[in-house]
Amino acid sequence: MKLENDRLCVEISELGAEVTRIFDKKNHTELLWNGDARYWKRRSPVLFPNVGKTWHNTVSIGGTHYPTSQHGFARDSAFKCIREKRDQASFLLVSTEETKEVYPFEFELVITYTLEETSLTVEWEVRNPGDEEMYFTIGGHPAFCFADAGDAKTGYMLKFPGKDALEYILIDRKELAADTENVYRLDLEDGCLPLTEEMFENDALIFDNGQISEVWLCRRDGTPRVGMECEGFPNFGVWSVKDAPFVCLEPWMGRCDDVGFDRDISEKPNINKAAPGESFRKSYRIVVR
Repeated sequence: MKLENDRLCVEISELGAEVTRIFDKKNHTELLWNGDARYWKRRSPVLFPNVGKTWHNTVSIGGTHYPTSQHGFARDSAFKCIREKRDQASFLLVSTEETKEVYPFEFELVITYTLEETSLTVEWEVRNPGDEEMYFTIGGHPAFCFADAGDAKTGYMLKFPGKDALEYILIDRKELAADTENVYRLDLEDGCLPLTEEMFENDALIFDNGQISEVWLCRRDGTPRVGMECEGFPNFGVWSVKDAPFVCLEPWMGRCDDVGFDRDISEKPNINKAAPGESFRKSYRIVVR
């Protein structure tokens, strides 16, 4: 389906409730990655009920271990469009007997996209219709492409307004979990971080502790291409594939497990929860200048 105004055209698939296109009509440019499988077949998947991998691909819930897949099952599930207007659409995914085999909770996940002038707001609502407290992480994974064919990472930078430095951790490539023992510092000049191919050799850069509330993908001369506003997110990921002409800006409410995390899901750092009959809401905004 399509959302459209004078500036932007947004296309959304019911598979995964995934945004598949953001087109800037004023500048005649695509902003979202096209899903070319040579690099990465996805475009803007929703990560639920887990962001990233869990320790040894299992999760402990109330004394039972359940198998998990990277980034959860929502991105490969068929949502139902429950609201459709020219500038807003909502999609619904509900628990089934099949989902309960890997995630035992009853849930309703509503994803709402709202187009307003030069921005697209993405809102998640996780409802708990069950009779026990529900635990989960949830995140965004939009990939923003570069402006012109042949553009490379070296022609772009990320700008973090108001920041002088950031700290990040990496994925332990052997354990496939977050290595919290080694913390790295990024010193920024005017809030800017030049992109390179080498920075993604160890997968994503993971920023914890709510460091990032705004970030812009810019050309090296400072011209902004697309930005993200994500106040109140404890975790954030920046990721790409070698030689791929895109970068993913990923606001996360919770993230992959740390190396060695084998406790109950309720003890996981930055875990989200919804009591019976209650809902959890969070949103971020994609902005074009």
